[in-house]
Amino acid sequence: MVQERESETAPGGSRLSRPLWLVLGLVFVALGFIGALLPLMPTTIFLILAAGCFARSSPRLEAWLLGHKRFGPTLVAWREQGAIPRRGKAMACAGMTLGYGLFAWGARPGPWLAVGVGAAMLGCAWYVLSRPTAV
Repeated sequence: MVQERESETAPGGSRLSRPLWLVLGLVFVALGFIGALLPLMPTTIFLILAAGCFARSSPRLEAWLLGHKRFGPTLVAWREQGAIPRRGKAMACAGMTLGYGLFAWGARPGPWLAVGVGAAMLGCAWYVLSRPTAV
């Protein structure tokens, strides 16, 4: 009896959680596509999150996202190898640099906050640059 119930649910959990994963995945897709149009908003991280949500809710939408002509190869490279394309690494680091510059110019933070935010961004940049490069 328990096995029958488990087969009716997605890998992500109960019948109740499946619609929540689906809605969350759709929100992440929307944010990802908005990020594709706005220069300082990220795209790939939202699509990676969407693919994870769809893996728990909708195999059809997951397959659509992984098979997408523009975004699919990047998502598959991340899923299979944890790899980021060279252009993606450059864009991420450039975005962080620009973001820090705008933060420093607009917020005029004190020295401790400036160093803290800079250290956090350097840590993020290090993580991005330390990932394998997708071909």
